[in-house]
Amino acid sequence: MRLNAESCVFRFVVLFFTCMLTFGSYFCFDMPSVLQSTFQGNICINGTSGNNSSGNSSSNATCCEDCLGMSADDYNLLYAIYAWTNAVVVIGAGFFIDKVGNRIGVFVFSFLCVVGSSTFAVGAMFKGSGAMLPLMLIGRLIFGSGNGSLTIVQNRIIAFWFKDKELALAFGFSLAFSRLGSVLNFLVTENIVSSIGLPWTLWGGAMLCGFGFISAIIVGLLDVYGTRQLGTDSTIKENSKKMRFSDIRYFSLSFWLLSLTIMFFYNGVFPFVADASKFIHDKYKYDPKVSAYLAGAVYDVSMVLSPFLGGIIDKFGKRGYLAIVCALASIPVFGILAFTTVYPLVATLWFGITYSLAAASLWPSIPLVVPQATIGTAMGLTTSMQMIGIGICNVVVGTILGKNKNLSREDTLLRWKYVMIFLLANIIVCVTTAVALNLNDKRKGGILNRSLKEKRLQQRLDAESKDEDDERKPLLEDDNQTRRRTTIN
Repeated sequence: MRLNAESCVFRFVVLFFTCMLTFGSYFCFDMPSVLQSTFQGNICINGTSGNNSSGNSSSNATCCEDCLGMSADDYNLLYAIYAWTNAVVVIGAGFFIDKVGNRIGVFVFSFLCVVGSSTFAVGAMFKGSGAMLPLMLIGRLIFGSGNGSLTIVQNRIIAFWFKDKELALAFGFSLAFSRLGSVLNFLVTENIVSSIGLPWTLWGGAMLCGFGFISAIIVGLLDVYGTRQLGTDSTIKENSKKMRFSDIRYFSLSFWLLSLTIMFFYNGVFPFVADASKFIHDKYKYDPKVSAYLAGAVYDVSMVLSPFLGGIIDKFGKRGYLAIVCALASIPVFGILAFTTVYPLVATLWFGITYSLAAASLWPSIPLVVPQATIGTAMGLTTSMQMIGIGICNVVVGTILGKNKNLSREDTLLRWKYVMIFLLANIIVCVTTAVALNLNDKRKGGILNRSLKEKRLQQRLDAESKDEDDERKPLLEDDNQTRRRTTIN
């Protein structure tokens, strides 16, 4: 039976395998967050605590067989190098995808995720040696080159197959599947380490990236089948040839304000999640496993809410207004964490709701403010700006926390308070850029805040206007010809 590429069934089959591209990579991405206590715990040598990767040691510190002995600074560097790599690579990756197409891009970048996660796992097997941290950093660098770029391909595929259809819903499902990987990581990774040890757990993450590579092959084949059936394959290739990197100078102010809004909001999300498990453990005195569960609630909520929010946003629009709402609503989260002792699950669940709103409204807005042929480049630029911000924030957080592992509890909590205040400042800046985005969008006709009904009405008016122009064109041509003959006579 031949599957119709224009059917809803085909679209959602493509969406399923597109969502599976990043399931394994997002599982791997936050494995260090869940295992932060293991990564930073002192290496056990003959039943006593040995030197950590910074050369510091403490005879009174707890040691474990799987511990790697990293300092807080070195640990945050694992996230910083991922972010910096993304910042550099994704700009070229977005342009590369626009030029060569989705099929080559999805294959190349999913393969890099496999190589990077495997190298990271190899590095952990060299614990206690000078090779461990460099190998793990190289692994995160390669993994970052693949995962950030793979997300761009994923978004580009969704934007093509769901344009003027269920776009925000599709973006919501892709986020939900990615967060499913993150949630499973927070739920099961600690238990897996307890059962089979750290090295084999990291190798399990690499295997999940391998499953994403298989999904990439299937997505590529489906994309070939669908575009050839629709007759758009040659048009896509022709438009790709015309694309030049210098075309970014034509991107609108709305695009740049949207990118800044995304960057400052995610400056509050990812650096927080990266250190949330350790923060909850230090401040609220929960054991590492419970701390990981509480920190993972941010992703639990987004996994459940994202598809539903996407469907609602598709119908009612108001993406620009939602950007302001989710930024404002995130401010109390860091206030609670910095200045109160309220049960941390309240803050993480709350943050999960605002994060879901932001992800479901901001990223699907990019295809609305740039031409179709430049979506990959636009996504790459936005991701680059996002990762530059996150990389800087990770370094700042690591600097605030420092390398010293023998601080008093009062000093440790004071440093964590400064971290929360710093992340809060990023969210406040996000509110400012979101307000500027809405003011500019209103001046441009309110594209971001249109509902589905308003969008269809505008499309109908545009089509009627075009038909009128087409009908008048022959009359205008005849009139011009008559004038030319009169002039000649």
